[in-house]
Amino acid sequence: MTDSMIARRYAAALFALGREQGEEALGRYNTDLQALCEQVQAVPALAAVLKSPIIATAEKKAILSAVLKKMKIDQTVRNFCLLLADKERLACLGDIVRCYGTLLDEARGILRGRLTTAVELTEEKQVALKAELEQKAGTSIELGFDVDPDILGGIVLKVGDKVLDASLRAQLAILRETFKRGE
Repeated sequence: MTDSMIARRYAAALFALGREQGEEALGRYNTDLQALCEQVQAVPALAAVLKSPIIATAEKKAILSAVLKKMKIDQTVRNFCLLLADKERLACLGDIVRCYGTLLDEARGILRGRLTTAVELTEEKQVALKAELEQKAGTSIELGFDVDPDILGGIVLKVGDKVLDASLRAQLAILRETFKRGE
């Protein structure tokens, strides 16, 4: 089984448990998981210990319990993380957190995306583009903005696994291929 399949299954299980507890629990679990993931990424030694196949599960659980207690993580999330340690799935924690966030966004009707332009957009233009995209999508969109001068002009919009490349670079590449084929 691949890591992404494992992550989706564990995230779905925690999400189902949170759904039984209510919307507030879903958000709390997400916040706690995000905080734990950030802590693990911020302390490379902790990440190495949790992922190491050499360190015994009991030691990992003891270290993880101390970290979770210090962070005041919800008891359900604590139990979930200890289960991950028992099943030797702590290496998948980052993927599980991402999958859980995706499930939560879907449940709340939120799309997440990145809009890349060749030049920096003003705040007003960003708000206008976001509003237009939300109107066309018919749902709320969390949109991040990037600048990449290599696209030359236009935009590249990534939402989920979909990409709309309306950049000048892409249009020139299409034109180049058309000339190569002699059309």
